[in-house]
Amino acid sequence: MALENSKFLFERSLARIPGGVNSPVRAFGAVGGTPVFFREGRGAKVIDVDGREYIDYVLSWGPLILGHADAQVVDAVQRTAARGLSFGAPTELELEMAELLTASLPSLEQVRLVSSGTEAVMSALRLARGFTGRDVIVKFEGCYHGHSDFLLVKAGSGALTFGNPTSAGVPADIVAKTVVLEYNNPAHLEELFARHGSTIAAVVLEPVAGNMNFVKPTLEFHQVLRRLCTQHGAVLVFDEVMTGYRVAAEGAQGLFGITPDLTTLGKVIGGGLPVGAFGGRRDIMAKLAPLGPVYQAGTLSGNPVAVSAGLATLKRVLAPGFFDRLGATSAKLVAGLEKEARDAGIAFSTASLGGMFGFFFRSAAPRTFAEAMDSDREAFKRFFHAMLDRGVYLAPSAFEAGFVSSAHGEAELAATLSAARAAFAEIRSG
Repeated sequence: MALENSKFLFERSLARIPGGVNSPVRAFGAVGGTPVFFREGRGAKVIDVDGREYIDYVLSWGPLILGHADAQVVDAVQRTAARGLSFGAPTELELEMAELLTASLPSLEQVRLVSSGTEAVMSALRLARGFTGRDVIVKFEGCYHGHSDFLLVKAGSGALTFGNPTSAGVPADIVAKTVVLEYNNPAHLEELFARHGSTIAAVVLEPVAGNMNFVKPTLEFHQVLRRLCTQHGAVLVFDEVMTGYRVAAEGAQGLFGITPDLTTLGKVIGGGLPVGAFGGRRDIMAKLAPLGPVYQAGTLSGNPVAVSAGLATLKRVLAPGFFDRLGATSAKLVAGLEKEARDAGIAFSTASLGGMFGFFFRSAAPRTFAEAMDSDREAFKRFFHAMLDRGVYLAPSAFEAGFVSSAHGEAELAATLSAARAAFAEIRSG
């Protein structure tokens, strides 16, 4: 496929931007080839700088749940921007966002806005440490919570050992208080809390994993985690940056009937612009400055233009029936993909929830990071490029979830499945 203008721009970018990209996964390192440079998006489709059109299942990694350039969202942004881009002072819009978030997610008694998901999680975990007076943070292998130093950690030599840095520039002592466990493994949780429960400040997890592709939790895993955190006085943090207002109107927490102590949000609440939030129990949030001793600040937090995009998005997303329709679209997509793969005789599995989905070149959908890694990545690379050639844009990594929007309709699904049929045939033929 000719991507002459993308290639030209990428070559220019390599001279001025490390790796030619401003976020690593954009570099196509996992799939090979030249990153596609885009110039425009409308509804469920994007157009690259060479004029090629694609059905988009990345959607800016989740926030564009209404599709690209939704007219109501764009109008809200334009009207707000015309009154001023930023004040660094309180506005009614940020209060309206806080009221909407606390009304729609019962676990949020209070909430504070920030500018990104990374900032939200970093702040929530600092708050958890300040509230409990403890140091240890527990996370799960395969879950990503932003690039804060103490979260850039891989599992140690044993399941219950402390972690090792996964990035240069992160001192070992920074992650010395971070424990990494296996996702969906209640036995590991029981053992860890039995041994270290009095030292654990917080457990943070993606309630539905979206950064080892799309991996659903078991209800037992969530229930055991909630019980142990309550029993030992640890703060349970649901990182719903990806799942919040994506899998259900009440988030993953409402869907599974689990009430976290703190929740982090992002993606959809910005409607395509940079916004994040963290919130939860009033007694915990009261520890934040200026009320309490835990410092957190941000000059652009609650930026009016970004918040206006989020409000225009959320008011539509929270309408009755929205997630019924969105979930049906996702389910139809993955069922169709499974059928096409099965007809081609290719090992393939899928999963979906609300507006998120995932697929793996393996016979059964994974439940852990190790199982997710046990997927045919070479087959994925070939599938990715075969779909790209046929006008379907998927995440350029075998370990990223996919997304649908309310703009994806029958025509987009039919075109996607037609492309998949040809792509699977291409893979089968070798």
